Amino acid sequence: MNDSADNGESPDTGGSAGDGTRAVRAGLPEPVKHEPTLPGPVFAAHFHLPGDPTGPYTYGRDENPTWTHLERAIGELEAPGRDDAETLVFASGMAAISSVLFSQLRAGDVAVLPDDGYQALPLVRAQLETYGIEVRTAPTGGDAQLGLLDGAKLLWIETPSNPGLDVCDVRRLVEAAHARGALVAVDNTLATPLGQRPLELGADFSVASGTKQLTGHGDILLGYVTGRDAEAMAAVRRWRKIVGAVPGPMEAWLAHRSIATLQLRVDRQNATALKVAEALRERPEVTDLRYPGLRDDPSHQVASRQMRRYGCVVSFTLPSRARADRFLEALRLVDDATSFGGVRSTAERRGRWGGDAVPEGFIRLSVGAEDPEDLVADLLRALERSAD
Repeated sequence: MNDSADNGESPDTGGSAGDGTRAVRAGLPEPVKHEPTLPGPVFAAHFHLPGDPTGPYTYGRDENPTWTHLERAIGELEAPGRDDAETLVFASGMAAISSVLFSQLRAGDVAVLPDDGYQALPLVRAQLETYGIEVRTAPTGGDAQLGLLDGAKLLWIETPSNPGLDVCDVRRLVEAAHARGALVAVDNTLATPLGQRPLELGADFSVASGTKQLTGHGDILLGYVTGRDAEAMAAVRRWRKIVGAVPGPMEAWLAHRSIATLQLRVDRQNATALKVAEALRERPEVTDLRYPGLRDDPSHQVASRQMRRYGCVVSFTLPSRARADRFLEALRLVDDATSFGGVRSTAERRGRWGGDAVPEGFIRLSVGAEDPEDLVADLLRALERSAD
């Protein structure tokens, strides 16, 4: 964990602390009389620095006390009890993703990416290829990336995949990649640290967009990388310094504040997502329904071995683009918006962006914290009203 805070380590919650206890206490400094439990954001471009530049805080692009508390908090959730893990926060999820890929790869290297992952990955692939890096891609499902690992320098996993919700066996892929000398990074955005801990599954990096369920209110752009190899993380830190992709102190403070309710939000949203998926499964116009928490989902068996919670996203397909648009328009409790993980439910016809290989009627639904009965009723009503 990061240990550079100037006012002490986080209070020890114990290795056996539950997720709620850990989330509420994560990253807090030792209590100081008359000081707030969570110190306010530190707005500083520079710090008093007489003499040689020693000490934790020198310049605002490199370190900030507000980042330190947040980085410790995320580290305590992603890698509890690990002294060899370090977390770095970034201005966005894409900044975090880019920091790993571009800091670890060089011309002539081979990277293996999913071909069904986050929509911006094709842009990343194109940029890597302009730098002389060979990029191979395969689907997430069925551990298809296994067949592309010979000679690879880095394997990038996204599980569950966005938006298709396929799941791969992280341990199996990690073992195969490490046997060939490749590093492994896992995009843990959809699962959150309370749903999946990639470092415990053997991965070298856990990377995520904190914009989504980690912070949960749809008002912050943030990303992070947690890694367990000091040399690799030093390169990630150097990349952050070079490109300056750092979060603002207010965003970092708001993110830390939001983590305190992470377990409450995740448990509510996951439970409701399962109820939503079960209700949608009974509808004849709904096809290709995916939610890893469903026992008959193609990914459930693998997911149940490595995930503790299955996420807040449900995907399904309606018969046509027009039907999907009418369905979204008829919803009252669900906002037509992109992204996912917020306390207010959102949904979108994913094909409108043009970057995902999905049918025109494909819907990605992010389940919020509304009463499950109300949300299910709204979805079923919208399905009825959208019928031809």
